[in-house]
Amino acid sequence: MAIHIYNSLTNQKELFQPIDPDRITMYVCGPTVYNYIHIGNARPAIVFDAVRRYLMYRGYNVYYVSNFTDVDDKIIKAAQEMNEEVPALANRFINTYLEDIESLGVEQADLHPRATETVAEMIEFIEQLIAKGFAYESNGDVYYRTKKFKNYGKLSSQSVGDLQMGARIEVGEQKEDPMDFTLWKKAKENEIAWNSPWGEGRPGWHIECSAMVKKYMGDTIDIHAGGQDLKFPHHENEIAQTEALTGKPMAHYWMHNGYININNEKMSKSLGNFVLVHDMIQQHDPEVIRFFMMQAHYRNPINFDNDLLESARAGLERLRSTLENVKHRCGESADGGSGEGREAAERAKARFLEEMDDDFNTANAVSVLFDLAREANKYMQQPQTSIDSLDAIIETMTEIGSVLGVSLEKEEEMLDEDIERLLEERVEARKNKNFARADEIRDQLENDGILLEDTPQGTRWKRK
Repeated sequence: MAIHIYNSLTNQKELFQPIDPDRITMYVCGPTVYNYIHIGNARPAIVFDAVRRYLMYRGYNVYYVSNFTDVDDKIIKAAQEMNEEVPALANRFINTYLEDIESLGVEQADLHPRATETVAEMIEFIEQLIAKGFAYESNGDVYYRTKKFKNYGKLSSQSVGDLQMGARIEVGEQKEDPMDFTLWKKAKENEIAWNSPWGEGRPGWHIECSAMVKKYMGDTIDIHAGGQDLKFPHHENEIAQTEALTGKPMAHYWMHNGYININNEKMSKSLGNFVLVHDMIQQHDPEVIRFFMMQAHYRNPINFDNDLLESARAGLERLRSTLENVKHRCGESADGGSGEGREAAERAKARFLEEMDDDFNTANAVSVLFDLAREANKYMQQPQTSIDSLDAIIETMTEIGSVLGVSLEKEEEMLDEDIERLLEERVEARKNKNFARADEIRDQLENDGILLEDTPQGTRWKRK
């Protein structure tokens, strides 16, 4: 069996043939860190984490890099509004991003390079583009000559003529051509800036990823991935910059995940349906959110609403209950019984590999889990079951769940007597004015799904 990937560059599925089978290079565009990420930002983090997990499951060593844009117009504006230095604001939102995606089961990248740590390489990159005639300086700004790159538009399947119709020159820009894009921005007063051959300024957005990929991964990588919204102009411009400089393909495979709609409408601040992950994970089990994402193919658009999320929660609960029941039955079984359970597990494993080899089809992989759970429940209705078969079901369900990044283990609920014991300890802590311990107990119980209410008659509790 072999893995096939839908390549956005060629708009077709292609056999995956890594540059070096011993080390796959995979770069995923990360967030611009000026606020908490929204659910649309979370989707590429989740789906490409699943791609990485599957490649590793299939025996590949994956070098996974995802960047942070930590200097940008939006970050500068947010820092000014919050009366905060740009590096401090960026650090704060980098930390919350890492915490939020960790709760969603996303493993940290092997490397999280920051734009501000790669400025010297960006300046050198731009200097080389100027020397090759692909870029020019204009009043402290540096622009890329888009039309000089013959294949511009190849990723987004757009012609130069089509692109030219929508191009314009903004106030203050002094471009040779409306289609040219910015590589280096001249600093405005009181803005964060770096010294360069063209005066004080900062890099444009597109040059960041080109420079980081080249610095940390080489001229050509295996997989470059990100959201559909990055296909043009960001990824298109990355290709133009990198390939003009190196004369080599920037990446062999380009992958893009589909958009997320909220209640069947495009997510936007103006519509008031802008859903922040930081808020969502306070209200919903993060594993349910991830499981919901896995139920759609990564290239398809996905609609997000509370009913669909509730359906995902109920589905995940069914799988967890089945696995728990199989484990319980395993403790009661002896050698003997039919091998139907093992056969079902083997079929499920083969189907899982087939679906994931076909462009990482997590939606069908989830269907495999439900089908196996149904066969497991049917198998357990037999008077005698085989430990060997039950073990195979447990192993296969757990394995598939792990690759998808979803635990199928049921969380043990806190017993009522344990809650009462902690409440008594909290009462004593408050009497002794040990409010830190009292708050710690409240937080611990809340994390375990127990809400407290302090009343004149004492503290009451209920499960979420």
